[in-house]
Amino acid sequence: MPISSLLAAVLLFVAAPAGSVATPAAAGVAPAPDSVQVPRVALAETWEIDANHSELSFRVRHLVSRVRGSFKVWKGTIVTDAANWATGAIDVTIDASSITTNNDRRDEHLRSADFFDVATHPTLRFVSTRIERTGDTAKIHGNLTIRGVTKPVVLEGELMGIAPAAGGKRRVGFEASTTINRMDYGVSWNRGAEGGGVVLGDEVQVTMVIAAIEK
Repeated sequence: MPISSLLAAVLLFVAAPAGSVATPAAAGVAPAPDSVQVPRVALAETWEIDANHSELSFRVRHLVSRVRGSFKVWKGTIVTDAANWATGAIDVTIDASSITTNNDRRDEHLRSADFFDVATHPTLRFVSTRIERTGDTAKIHGNLTIRGVTKPVVLEGELMGIAPAAGGKRRVGFEASTTINRMDYGVSWNRGAEGGGVVLGDEVQVTMVIAAIEK
């Protein structure tokens, strides 16, 4: 199956409708009393994100290099609309305290009020609002909430494939990313660097690599 067809089937939410339509009666002849026209009904499909085979990561400039981090605890669902892929929905909730950059001291600082303030704002959340298709890629529009501040973002994504899963289900994989300005969310801590400039950059690249299983 070509990538474009797979993308349409999952990311772009095009699925085969259920139901059938009875054969029309001959012209000028009324249908028999037991002949019923059955409308074509669109079915919604729900996919649950498999966090054990997914990754939610970020990168930010630190002095002259970049630091990469991720969140270890998060969950989410994808709901597809068979009638209109543009109204399909992605909802992801992240445990802010599960942040890790492989440096315990830095991670504790990131959990503090200087950054994510997890004591007051224990979760981050992304909720999609609409999806656009361009060839084999998609733009996922939605709202991202960090530290209680919600801002619109656009993730650009592509399908990685569909494969069978246990129990006769299907597994889908896709990747999407966006770049945000942390200052927009009140994550404003910084300090001067030796020799000039500041320690941290303002722009943060966020990437979701998703594996989801059909429910």
